Amino acid sequence: MNRSFNDPGREAIVLRVLWMLVFVLVWQVAQFLLGALVLVQLIYRLVYGAPNAGIMAFGDSLSRYLAQIGRFGSFHTEQKPWPFSDWPQPRPAEGEAAHQPGVNQPLADNEPKP
Repeated sequence: MNRSFNDPGREAIVLRVLWMLVFVLVWQVAQFLLGALVLVQLIYRLVYGAPNAGIMAFGDSLSRYLAQIGRFGSFHTEQKPWPFSDWPQPRPAEGEAAHQPGVNQPLADNEPKP
């Protein structure tokens, strides 16, 4: 069974491979950015005692974006990730409560009370 070079199925797979190569490059940039966010969030947590809400939300949506790229690259879905679909919305936080500037954070048990 020989397939011609003008076969629509062959054209579709060639186009998909090209998109996958583009998203591999995007993955590399997004992965580096997520690593930087993790480091910044750690520093913020050490300084303020609680994580930053904006970094939490963006980190979650960025990690969901990386998952979309993985699903597209592994042929789990035909839906191409952002910018061809909506940017993933962050989920509600399940960990620590975020730092709220101007609001007194509760003291830890080992901190001296004023």
